[in-house]
Amino acid sequence: MDVKAIKSEKDYNQALTRLNAIFHAKVDTPEGDEAEVLSILIEKYEDEHYPIGMPDPIEAIKFRMEQMGMKQKDLAEVVGFTSRVSEILNKKRKLTLNMIRKLSSTLQIPTEVLVQDY
Repeated sequence: MDVKAIKSEKDYNQALTRLNAIFHAKVDTPEGDEAEVLSILIEKYEDEHYPIGMPDPIEAIKFRMEQMGMKQKDLAEVVGFTSRVSEILNKKRKLTLNMIRKLSSTLQIPTEVLVQDY
């Protein structure tokens, strides 16, 4: 096992290639240990160089509604009238703190996503 810190894009690509080659190694074997260490190093490099921002709050609501098979009328039970839901989903009405709490609880969307500006 010759694992080293990932400091450049070249190191990153080499680590990905090696991980791909040993990805299905058995746990508690030298290759399995190498795969585990490489995955940690790759994740750290990606977090630093390819950060993923938080989603738009309204897009997160729409996505979660789709996942849960919800319609606007279902969301109206959470935030109020159907017309209010339409205004929110079309970004014509801002979410209130009370709505954010209810949406977070009902849709299981983190509050830090819902409180962002949009």
